[in-house]
Amino acid sequence: MNYKSGAILVLSGPSGAGKSSLLNEVINDIGECYFSISTTTRPMRQGEVEGVHYHFVDEEEFKKDIEQEQFLEYAFVHGNYYGTSLKPVKKALNDGKLVLFDIDVQGNTLVNNRLGDITTSVFISPPTLSELKKRLEARSTDEKEVIDRRVKMARKEIQRISEYDYMIINDNLAQAANTLRTIAKAARLKVPDSEINEFVQKWEDID
Repeated sequence: MNYKSGAILVLSGPSGAGKSSLLNEVINDIGECYFSISTTTRPMRQGEVEGVHYHFVDEEEFKKDIEQEQFLEYAFVHGNYYGTSLKPVKKALNDGKLVLFDIDVQGNTLVNNRLGDITTSVFISPPTLSELKKRLEARSTDEKEVIDRRVKMARKEIQRISEYDYMIINDNLAQAANTLRTIAKAARLKVPDSEINEFVQKWEDID
């Protein structure tokens, strides 16, 4: 797919790895971005903003987009549809933006299956599992059962790091941020398959 200079950067990693902190450190240094957010059919709640918290659509439009395969993934939960729509992603790419996904390992697979030729992926992790647990406990926002579940999930996620282009050990925030800045800039230079094929066809210009 040819999307001008647009590209995709996938960020994955266990809860507590510091993905949000890293993004906050680099977001003003990596050019125009679009942070992918979910689309839903549920009513907008007080204080929510269209295009910030969700993209809000009616059920008819959502189902039409399902038929046209415009969702990366979707689910029907508690009477409403939720999903990752490809329409705002494609618009951002056509505008030359870097599209950021904060998704799990399954989501990374889905993105690569659909848009792999313009996707760069990064797995972000604390240095050890014990450090991850310490960070989760320090938040004081989750019950012990929730923390144990997140730790258990992290054990599974770490086994799939090889599916990613890069790995960042978030032990020193400043150093990790510098690495992410470099990766984000490199992601914009990734050439889509369509452009490679076009170049190869034009390259042999000798009769």
